[in-house]
Amino acid sequence: MNIIYEDKDIILVHKKSGLAVETRKLTETDLNTMVLNYLKEKNEKPFVGIVNRLDQPVEGIVLMGKNSKVTGILNNSKIIKKYKALVHGQTKLNKDSVQDYLIKDKNISRVTLDKKKGKLAELEYKVLNKNDKFSLLDIELKTGRFHQIRCQLQNMGHPIVGDKKYGKDTYNPIALCAYYMEICHPISKEILKFTVESENKLFELLKANNK
Repeated sequence: MNIIYEDKDIILVHKKSGLAVETRKLTETDLNTMVLNYLKEKNEKPFVGIVNRLDQPVEGIVLMGKNSKVTGILNNSKIIKKYKALVHGQTKLNKDSVQDYLIKDKNISRVTLDKKKGKLAELEYKVLNKNDKFSLLDIELKTGRFHQIRCQLQNMGHPIVGDKKYGKDTYNPIALCAYYMEICHPISKEILKFTVESENKLFELLKANNK
């Protein structure tokens, strides 16, 4: 378990791809259990309040509160979250704000034109690099809908490389990383900024195809 930052109130972890944040499967380890066991070993109160969740195949920063008060404050505060995604094809614009209305249908989201049925999903992106096959996007979430980034990019015609749920892909795992988070500390009120480097080798596909 890769701990990025920890104090008496909060803990941030770099979750690996394939690790569930929480799971109901008794035979499968999840991040929540790992952190609880870690706190028990330190003789700290075993409380974990998950503030942001990542899909199981997605890697990146997960923020947790160490008590209910702190978790409540974080859940009601502004958190800046940025992702890097490698997508198929060249995006038409190098920078854009994308708005859709999403409907959650079982374990998938889809875009709807009916604003009354859907929930607003908004993100901003800029292109960091691209070639004739792929584009590397820097994405900032403005809302936090279920599978939002994966669904919206697929709807744009640029599914994420390695995303088998929203695209037919032979690559693995999904090239999506929650690489940046900025928060106001719930107690000290200090602005904290965190960044991680992705371990996903798929991001090297763009470099390889640029040669």
